[in-house]
Amino acid sequence: MPELPDVAAYIAALGPRIVGRRLQRVRIGAISLLRTVEPPVASTEGRTVREIRRIGKRVAIGLNGDLWLVIHLMIAGRLHWREPGAKLGGRNALAAFDFAGGSLVLTEAGNKRRASLSVVEGEAALEAIDRGGLDVFTCDLDAFHHALAAENHTLKRTLTDPRTIDGIGNAYSDEILHAARLSPLAMTQKLSPDDWERLFDATRSTLREWIDRLSADAADAFPEKVTAFRPEMAVHGKYGAACPRCGETIRRIRYADNETNYCPSCQTGGRVLADRALSRLGISPLRTSPTARRRG
Repeated sequence: MPELPDVAAYIAALGPRIVGRRLQRVRIGAISLLRTVEPPVASTEGRTVREIRRIGKRVAIGLNGDLWLVIHLMIAGRLHWREPGAKLGGRNALAAFDFAGGSLVLTEAGNKRRASLSVVEGEAALEAIDRGGLDVFTCDLDAFHHALAAENHTLKRTLTDPRTIDGIGNAYSDEILHAARLSPLAMTQKLSPDDWERLFDATRSTLREWIDRLSADAADAFPEKVTAFRPEMAVHGKYGAACPRCGETIRRIRYADNETNYCPSCQTGGRVLADRALSRLGISPLRTSPTARRRG
């Protein structure tokens, strides 16, 4: 799922392409994409884009007359910049937003249709879409601590809850927890003051690093390869690889369609966390190396 840095990169790329430009036409390739009926999507045609905002993991395109096109990419949705009037070819092409200089095309891979497009009018309607998660770049440590410790959940669950914190999903939560040297299964109400400070700093620095990196890339070309698995990441998607900090083998916890990656030496005191998917099959996870146990 595109997360805060990815959505920020899309917005950085879209700004010079569509802000101040007239939206000529909206073409819908899959009616299931639309989640609202009033105002009708056709009412956005002919209006000029005045701004683009990020609302959590959504891209909100503001038009004259206080109308907003709000796109939620979910897991497999992606945006592409194509030539003007680009065809909506193939079952993965869900919509196109046509401008004089090009067409913004929304696609979604796979068989499940989870991406959505909403048309709303006014600030109040736009704010109603916001899940209310904390913005880590505008809060201080105390506010961060208060929001995340309000309920006693694992750090992984809390960081990825859009009602608690804004824009973080599976990939960047792994990177944040590795940077903070904290276990994904640590409970929020059992962290020390030092743990909270490290988590706060790691959340801000990790997101800022990737926002800057991806937005800089978007200045040169539209981001066509948005992925949760990037070679420069420390642990996410790196199961079986060596931790870039200590050299220990990266491990995982699998559940449903998600996978959490972590370093036992850096994050769990050398302890390998039970992989519930393997445990149900009666298979033990890989053992921690003697080196990692000594480090813990």
